[in-house]
Parts: sequence; C-alpha cells; structure tokens
Amino acid sequence: MEIQQTLKLMVHHHNRGKENNTPKLKWRKIFTLQRSPPSSKPIQTPPPEEFICPISGTLMADPVIVSSGHSFERASVQSCKDLNFTPQLSDGTTPDFSTVIPNLALKSAISKWCHASSTLLPQPPHRSLTDNLVRTLIFSSSSRKNNANELVGERMLTANPSCCSSSSSVESIATSASSSTPPAQLTAKPSFCYSSPSSSELEPTTPEAEEFISKLRSNQVFVIEESLQNLRKLTRTNEDSRITLCTQRMLSSLRGLVASKYKMVQVNAVACVVNLSLEKMNKVRIVRSGLVPPLIEALRIGSPEAQEHASGALFSLALEDDNKTAIGVLGALPPLIHALRVGTERTRHDSALALYHLSMVQSNRTKLVKIGSVPVLIGMVKSGQMTGRVLMILGNLGCGPDGRAAMLDVGMVECLVGLLAGSESVHGSIKESCVAVLYVLSHGGLRFKAVAKAAGVVEALEKAEKEVGSHRAKEKAMRVLEMMKGKEDDEEEEVDWEELLDSGLGSRSHNYHDGEFAGLNGTTSIL
Repeated sequence: MEIQQTLKLMVHHHNRGKENNTPKLKWRKIFTLQRSPPSSKPIQTPPPEEFICPISGTLMADPVIVSSGHSFERASVQSCKDLNFTPQLSDGTTPDFSTVIPNLALKSAISKWCHASSTLLPQPPHRSLTDNLVRTLIFSSSSRKNNANELVGERMLTANPSCCSSSSSVESIATSASSSTPPAQLTAKPSFCYSSPSSSELEPTTPEAEEFISKLRSNQVFVIEESLQNLRKLTRTNEDSRITLCTQRMLSSLRGLVASKYKMVQVNAVACVVNLSLEKMNKVRIVRSGLVPPLIEALRIGSPEAQEHASGALFSLALEDDNKTAIGVLGALPPLIHALRVGTERTRHDSALALYHLSMVQSNRTKLVKIGSVPVLIGMVKSGQMTGRVLMILGNLGCGPDGRAAMLDVGMVECLVGLLAGSESVHGSIKESCVAVLYVLSHGGLRFKAVAKAAGVVEALEKAEKEVGSHRAKEKAMRVLEMMKGKEDDEEEEVDWEELLDSGLGSRSHNYHDGEFAGLNGTTSIL
C-alpha cells in the first residue's frame, strides 16, 4: 500500500514538471529573465534656489525685488503686506516690503530655465492660497515664540530650584523670562512684525499710543475702524498728539491699514497719515517708515475719498526738501500726473501742488519729462483745465534743459502767446504765470528767440507788461523783451550760450522757486 502511494506521488510530480515546461511557459520565463528592467522616468533637475520664493517655496511666476534686496513672488509679498506680516528668512534676515519693483531679469532667467529643462512656466498663485500660507506662517511664528518663552522659563526654574518653593518667586521668574525674549504676538491678528524691533522698543511711547496700537492690531474690523476714527479726530485738533503719536510702531501699524481692502479702514488710515504729516518734524519720519508706496497705491486704485487723502498726504510730505527725491524715486510721479487729469477737484488740486513741489528737484524734473508729462500738461493748459496750477509745474520743468527742449517741441511758446493775447477774461495771475514760463524758456538761447519771433512774443509781452500787476512779472517781461530786441552788435558778438546757461541757470532757477508763485508753501488741509 505504501509503495502504491509513493508511485502516485512520483507520477504526480513528474506530470506537474511537464506542465511547467510547456513552450508557452518557457517563453514567459525566458522573456522575464531577459527583459530589461522597466525604464524609470527621467529625474527632473530641481530649479536653482534663487528661483524659489522664500515664502511660498515654489517657482516664481512674477518675481519682484523689495527694498531689502530680496526677491519674492508678487502675490506672497502682497499677502504679507495685507496681513502686516514680516517673515524671518532662513538666513536670519527680515525683508523690507516698503518698495516693490518687478524683477524682470529674474523672470527672464526663470523662463529660460523652464524652456531648457522642458518645464512648464509657473503660473501666479491665487491670492487666497498665499493668504492662507501667510496665515499659517503667522501662526507657526507665534507658536515658536510661545515655546521659546516656556523654554526660557523652564531653564530658569531648573537653574534656580529654590524658587519653586514660593509662588511669588515663580511669577517674578516668568516676568523676567518674558522680558528677555521678544514678546509673542498673542492677539488674534499676530501679524505686526518689524524689521528693526529693537529701535521701536527703545522709542519713547505713551499709554495712549500703546492703546491705539493695540486696537489697530485687532482682528476685528469694527475695532480697527473705531480706533482709526478716534485717532483721526485726535490728530485733527491736537498738535501735541500728532508729535507723540507719530512713532515707528504707530506708523508701522498704519502702513498695513493704508493698504487695507476695507474702504473705510483705508480712508481713515490715510487721513490719519495726513494729519500726522502736518507737523514738520514728522514728515521725514513718515517717508522713512515706508508709508509712501502704500500711499501711492491708494492714489492709484483706492476709492475717490482715499485718493483725495493720498494726494493730500503726498503734497504734505513733498513740502519737506529731504523727501522730494525719495518720493520721486518711489514712483509717485506717474500716479500724480494721472490724478491731476482725472481725479476729483480736491485730488487734482493736491496732486498739482505735490507735483509743483516735487518738480523743484532736478531728478524729478528729468523723470517727468521722460514719462511724457510735458505734452499732457500743455494739453491741459490749452483745454483750460487747472491752467494756473499746471503753468506752475511747467515753470519748474522749464528750469532744466530737457524740459525747455520738450516744451519748445510741442508748441509751448505759441500756447503762452495765445493766453497773453487772449481776451480780458483771462485772469491776471494766469498771465503772470505765462510771463514767468516765457522768462524761463528764454534761457533756451537762439532756438527760443527764433520760435518766439515767429509766434509774436514781443507784441504779446508789450501788451501783458501793461496788464500784469506784480512788479516781478513786469520785470520778467521787460527782460524777455530786452533779449528779443537786442541790438545787432550784441547779436554779432561771439557768445558761448551753453557757458552762459550753465553759469546762470542754477541761481535763476533757485530765485524762481523761492518767490515766483506766492502762497504755494501753505499747509495741507486737516482731515
């Protein structure tokens, strides 16, 4: 019996071996053994580190460079500014978002890398995604600060075990621990970080200012609005409060609110900035705090009321000589020119005064000429839009050689002659401004003389000399006439006009600024 079972098993294994050695199975085994391993997908080269946004951690689609020199995705920067959050980068530095400029060179480099590596060009992230990401960073930053405070407290308790026996001692240690580290932003909106906290902490402050700052940092919109309204009322009437409340921490809080998406928050925040800027000692501090870029944005895309206050703020800040160049560099000139044309009456008025004071600086005059403002301004004069204010700006632009050339190119002399020879309805102050602009253009040498003769400047000035009331205007008209009626022997003399202009232009333009248009150094309206 056992022998039969053994034979059956042997037959079963033999038949099973035959089944496994069928041609089909053999082919499968051979194919499996000889088949090459599956080809793995090509490993994509990671992008260079400088192409990655330090905040979002993704390839940048619209890179911008900020004042501190760092580059970020534009949406990430805007989210940080809206939420008033300043992140700490991996190298320990903190960026300065006060100025944002498109980084075209980096954008081109990213595009070339994507083409070379067969990578799809990145698309700008949606603002909701970057807002959520920044909120997450804010929360994690707050958590790290809390953990740091607890760790310091534990270390001090470990180092001083005797203090555990007294509750008062424990409280004193906790107090010292919290004072030795930066205070964690424990409010519901812990987003107000500063690039230089040590300087702001050492700055003298008052309980009143601290109360305002605390409410301005609230995550409740109605609390912020109420605080801004109270701050606006206080700074409207109290000069001392305008000085004591204009601290770096207060300006930092207002900087984020000026860029707020809530209409009334933005309006009241900009109005507070205007009131604070009324004090001369505050003007430079406000510009250095980084408030000019958000003011420019409010002028560009804010509500009509916000634009009125923003233009007033820029006018007030432009009264300070130390601010003129900085405001021009930060990009205020094109929005001011636009507001001068299409804004409300109040916006246009303050924009004109801001442009007048900003154009006293040669660098701003050059910028205004380059952006094509001269044809725009002359067009406004011809159409009768704010003629007096616009002539003041053109008078400043004529103090530079590029401005004079641009004005002669577009028929400024003919336009001025038309106003001087016009009806008696033309106001006397406008005629005086026309004389002042002609006097500035007369420094253009032989070209001006040729154009002026063809346009009939002599006849127009002879008439205007009898009509203008101020002694200064009469004197300028007389000088231009003397130049136009110069004797033949004077014309035959070899005169180096360029040397003459270089030697006398600076002093003439300075005198022109100091006394030509009276009443332009007034103060801004209190809001």
